This record gives sequence, C-alpha cells and structure tokens, in this order.
Amino acid sequence: MSKMIDFECTYDNSVGMSKEIAEKTSLKFPQAYKSWDSMAQLAIAVKERDHASFCELPFCHTLEGEALGGNINYGDENIGPRAKDYICTTAEEILNLPEIDYTIGRIAEVLKACKYLREEGENVVLYISGPFTIMNVLIDPRHIFKIFKKNPEAMKAILDKFRSEILRFVKEAEKSGVNMISYGDSTGGLNILGPKLAEKVVEIFTYPLFKSIEESLRDETIVLLCPKTTFALLGTDKAQWEDINLGTPMKYPEACVKIIGQTKFVGQMCIKNKEFTLKNGIIKTVKLA
Repeated sequence: MSKMIDFECTYDNSVGMSKEIAEKTSLKFPQAYKSWDSMAQLAIAVKERDHASFCELPFCHTLEGEALGGNINYGDENIGPRAKDYICTTAEEILNLPEIDYTIGRIAEVLKACKYLREEGENVVLYISGPFTIMNVLIDPRHIFKIFKKNPEAMKAILDKFRSEILRFVKEAEKSGVNMISYGDSTGGLNILGPKLAEKVVEIFTYPLFKSIEESLRDETIVLLCPKTTFALLGTDKAQWEDINLGTPMKYPEACVKIIGQTKFVGQMCIKNKEFTLKNGIIKTVKLA
C-alpha cells in the first residue's frame, strides 16, 4: 500500500466577503446569505474581484449541517456563516435527524442561485462538505471520536447516512445545472483523524461515495476534490493520477473548466488557489481504482 500523506490547507472554512464587495453590491448582511438573488449577486461580485472563470456558492461550509437542523450564526460581510450551538451528543441523535429537504431553507436558495447563474451562462462551483465537516456543525468533535472508538458500527451507520445525503445533494445540484462540484472535508483530514482512522474512513466512506458519484455523474459535470481527499485515496491505493495535456501552461482553475467532459475527478490543488499555474501544461486527474 502507498503511504498516506496530508495536504496543508491554507484556506479558511468561513469565506466571508469584504467591505469592498459589501459597498459594491449595497446588500445587507447577514440577510444577503439567505436569499438566492443576493447570493447570486455576491457570487458574481466575488468572481469579478478574483478575476475567476466561475462563480462559487455557498460562502461557508455550514449549509448541510444547517439543513439537518444545526444552529448557525450567519455572521456578517467579514465573517460568513459558522456553527453556533451543537444539537447532538450521541450517535442515536445524529441518526435520528431527518433527511434534508432541498425545497426549503437556505439550501434551496443556494440551488436557486446556482440555477439562475447557470442560465446566465456562468460556470458554477458548488461547495459540498464531507461528513466530518457536516458533523462539526451538529456535534462536539470529542463525541465523534468517542463513537468511533466505542461503537464503530454506529459510526459506520452515521457515515452511511451522510453518504446518502451527499449523493442526494449531488443529484439536486445537477438538476440545478451545476457543472462543477467541489468536495472537501478538512475536519476529517489525516492531521486530525490520524493514519489508522483516516484509512478506515477511506475504506468505508470516501471510496464508496466517489464510486457511486462516478457511476451517476453526467459528462457535463466535474468534481473538484480537496487535495486532502485526493491524497487519502492515493495513499490507500483507491485511486491513481492520470494526466491530461492542456497544450499550454494554464492556471489550475481555468484548466478545471477546460477539461469538463474529459474526466470526472481532479484534485491536485485547492480550487481556491486561483493563482496556481500548471507550468508544464499538464493537469493531473484522479482515476478511481
């Protein structure tokens, strides 16, 4: 087996905005994070500020946790939505949470914003969180590790629950026209879980999740993996690199747009690193075993 290595994340989970964007859009915060039309305005403003080739939604990693019943502090223009108070302390409480209803709440507004932006001709990156990032909104991490250690079967049931939800979210995203899905779970990285648990998570959750996504994903959609996830798959021999020659040096985000339809997974760099350049004109895609 290959050795699992970590990727050092240098980007915050809460994106937030800036005084410049707040003034440019004249939107009021935190209300701007709650309705589809204001989110679409913000996404376009951020795209223009960053000279990016796509719009990005949402502006935090609390969306799924809130949709499952989590309490959220919506923040302001400087700090985006973030977790407030935990609502669970046991595995049973997590397992008893109802399925996400994608027709109501902020998650529905995000999907509406995605649909609007796509209809306006924009490429749209939708950020989808992994299970540990979602649980970070719902339960104190100390309880998660306790469940893992004392009741691995309950932990597997929890991960099965979140795998089902993520697959449903991917399908809803595609219905809304989303053509770029970014997946990350930094809270469940090697540096936090440790090698033994990280390997176990790949075996029972990450690899099965992406095999299911691979089977159902449209050719017009690409999944942008957080490098932490990529290296976890590579380090457990569940994936390998496969090169695509771009023909010319290119910034990583632009390259990800260019190869839509040629592969289903990329993940050599964080998509938020807008200036990372593929100087040799080759982008590494991720081919699952």
